[in-house]
Amino acid sequence: MRWAALILISQEVRTSGMPKRGYHHGNLRTALIDGCLTLIEKRGPTGFTLSEAAREAGVTPAAVYRHFEGREDLIAAAAQQGYEMFGDLMEHAYNDGQPSALSAFEATGRAYLAFANKYPGYYIAMFESGISINRTPELHSVATHAMGVLEKAATELSQHIPAEKRPPPQMFSAHIWAMSHGVVELFARSNPGTKSPFPPEDLLETGIGIYLRGLGLIEPDS
Repeated sequence: MRWAALILISQEVRTSGMPKRGYHHGNLRTALIDGCLTLIEKRGPTGFTLSEAAREAGVTPAAVYRHFEGREDLIAAAAQQGYEMFGDLMEHAYNDGQPSALSAFEATGRAYLAFANKYPGYYIAMFESGISINRTPELHSVATHAMGVLEKAATELSQHIPAEKRPPPQMFSAHIWAMSHGVVELFARSNPGTKSPFPPEDLLETGIGIYLRGLGLIEPDS
């Protein structure tokens, strides 16, 4: 799956599954989450107060407490929503890469970059806010589902190796997850002084190939 296709899918996931921004009667919670995401993108996860999130959503500060006890609860709700979208995108990428186990595995890595690029507010809430996925059962459920897609792809990719020589899928899927996160943080977020002459998706794909060949999961280049 190409980078542009992943962006298109992520747009479809966003527009089909989430209400539009702006407060209307009955969707106060959604408006607050959207306001939270806007402030996260502008100031980071600790750069705003609950009252400022209310102002961003166009409601009184008192209205926030009908849904959230504090800023971290609001960010956790944004993270949960993000993981739901992220899991859908990962599933799309995985299924699009079939029937090739390698293509499916690589597609999930590219999906990680596509999501971070398209939805920085969600990405920060999920991975950079310090909010534990164990904060609520609902957050834990959607987060483990999303991360489980990559593990499922890793399991399929290693099936051709004898069991006694097979690296644990949980291990190398976690390594690829970490590699994807590193590429996002260093080269895909426009951080000063970390420009690369290569596109982030090319860096990730090359890194995945080198890593998988080193483990014997794919054939070395001739």
